[in-house]
Amino acid sequence: MRKFLFRTLPVVAILAGIAVAMNPGPEAHREQIKAKLAERSQFAKILLVGPITAFASNYHSIGVASYTTVQDRTVSIGAFGLVFVLDQKD
Repeated sequence: MRKFLFRTLPVVAILAGIAVAMNPGPEAHREQIKAKLAERSQFAKILLVGPITAFASNYHSIGVASYTTVQDRTVSIGAFGLVFVLDQKD
């Protein structure tokens, strides 16, 4: 058991450090929101839905990951330098 802990703990610590260092910032989230909404619909692109949504989004960081919300709905999530825009169904 000790051997397992001595091997696992450093790996977990290194991965956590990398995650914190690569956590996407607010601009990375906003750029992905703009790009994703623009590619979904030409009409949305003309009406500037992406930039407006990106501007209205609130950035939240939990250290190893981050997310943005608009009116209490999660719009994007990010970790390890990657940002994913969530599909909004409604």
